[in-house]
Amino acid sequence: MSDELLVSADGPVLRVTFNRPAQRNAMSWAMYDGLVSAIERAEADPDIRVMVLRGAGDEAFVAGTDIAQFAEFTSGEDGVAYEQRMEAVFGRLEAATVPTVAAISGFCVGAGIALAAACDLRVSTATGRFGVPVARTLGNCLAMNTYSMLVFHLGPARTKDLLLRARLLSAEEAHDAGFVTELCQVGELDDVVRAMTDRLAGHAPLTMWAGKEAVRRLRLATMPEGDDLVRTVFGSDDFHHGVRAFLDKTPHTWTGR
Repeated sequence: MSDELLVSADGPVLRVTFNRPAQRNAMSWAMYDGLVSAIERAEADPDIRVMVLRGAGDEAFVAGTDIAQFAEFTSGEDGVAYEQRMEAVFGRLEAATVPTVAAISGFCVGAGIALAAACDLRVSTATGRFGVPVARTLGNCLAMNTYSMLVFHLGPARTKDLLLRARLLSAEEAHDAGFVTELCQVGELDDVVRAMTDRLAGHAPLTMWAGKEAVRRLRLATMPEGDDLVRTVFGSDDFHHGVRAFLDKTPHTWTGR
């Protein structure tokens, strides 16, 4: 693995750290590929019983995909290809045969909240912030699978509130919604996660797999097609100008075109 993604075994736990703290752990393509490789490593090793995902430092779990990579997009088809790639990563994480825990501190936004939603359990410090503020930042959209995960975890009303008002849920709000499994202070995160992984490592692996796989299949049972939404939004002038304005740190006025 590269220095941007650190993977290490700690007894029965495989720990994956998103290691770009200066960029709030924004994900590069290589980091996504490395995460899939880490999942495969966990599944291939009979001694690994749990996977933990966390961000380096206390400022962010993951603050989305690295925006600079969007500057290469020229059409709506680029957006469809990107979201299909993201769906494959999130789907692989959600279908992992071992339990997965997201250890969250700070920003968990964009692709970060999707990664957390694809995990089975989430522990957050009180500094956790959750959302998808793209309506005020980039002017892009999500794949149908990601919308489905958010609605499944947060409900349709709260999901639309996050998306339309582009606001972030506090850790307490996310806990009250049931998205965050356990809430703790920053200095307690390691201990709380360790207590959780110790408990999971002692449970019947096949029973846990069957439970998480059943829930996953229930979520996917009525998944509709959504590439037309992605193609329209990623192909818009708003998105292309929004990405440039975000990177240049200049104002942008949305036109709806």
